[in-house]
Amino acid sequence: MNISLTPKLEQLVKDKVSSGKYHSVNEVMGEALRLLEERDACGGLRQRIRDQRLAELKAKIQVGIEELERGEGIDGEELFAEIEEDIRRAQAQMQQAEAAK
Repeated sequence: MNISLTPKLEQLVKDKVSSGKYHSVNEVMGEALRLLEERDACGGLRQRIRDQRLAELKAKIQVGIEELERGEGIDGEELFAEIEEDIRRAQAQMQQAEAAK
């Protein structure tokens, strides 16, 4: 089999052989193809994980929509006010702890 490489890739292969890590062009190409195969296999796994996470997120969004339709939602401004209050309390506790040292 003959393959054509761009000058840049050809130089990369030559550099790998010259480095001494690989003994031949065939060895470099074999390793490159092995890594490509490994990446392709992992890519499929990554896609399945991504698809699963997306499905879980869509399910959670649907639950939230259904809760809102039943009137079980929380007012956004009220929620942020509670979060800000929690932050203020935590900061006060940290200041008290620092002062007690």
